Amino acid sequence: MNSKAIAVMVSGRGTNLKVILESVAAGHCPVDVQLVISDKADAAALEIARQAGVPHVVYLNPKDYQDRAQFDAACADLIDQHSCQWIVLAGYMRILSSFFVRHFPKRIINIHPSLLPSFAGAKAVEDAVTYGVKLSGCTVHLVDEVLDGGSILAQSVVPVLDDDTRDSLHARIQKEEHKLYPATLKRMVEQGFSIEGRRIIWAS
Repeated sequence: MNSKAIAVMVSGRGTNLKVILESVAAGHCPVDVQLVISDKADAAALEIARQAGVPHVVYLNPKDYQDRAQFDAACADLIDQHSCQWIVLAGYMRILSSFFVRHFPKRIINIHPSLLPSFAGAKAVEDAVTYGVKLSGCTVHLVDEVLDGGSILAQSVVPVLDDDTRDSLHARIQKEEHKLYPATLKRMVEQGFSIEGRRIIWAS
């Protein structure tokens, strides 16, 4: 299996997918994007992947499957078929089944718009503004069966300003996401890591 081959799972605009592909094209991120899977037929990310020349770009309709586990099994089959070592979630809006997470242990990567473990879940940015924190940011983490609960690979911090709204803070966080995600993937395939308890230990 190619240790640099990745599958990217997407649902929407594909902003993180776009920066990953641009970083790859520029020679800054040495991953091999073999497969892009979307659960949304109209996801802009699909066209981004096609224009970038990703070898396999696939839309799977969840309604064609009996339940979440069967849909995830179909996704897993595609990932295995194309020998992808890593599964990168980039704006993928479905909660993964236990089957899928167990099938790819310590191989699924996600980015979340908060400094985990604070503000897990879908309203992370809004929750940070409401709570009144002075710092927020983004977290790249492994995916396990706990929502936004996997071991932390990398984090980046942004200030929360007094006049911030959810949208203004999210825009600032996304700028950091677009730097942190490709950089973390590069480190992951070039340097590697081990896990001690919950702690990610990067190889020296």
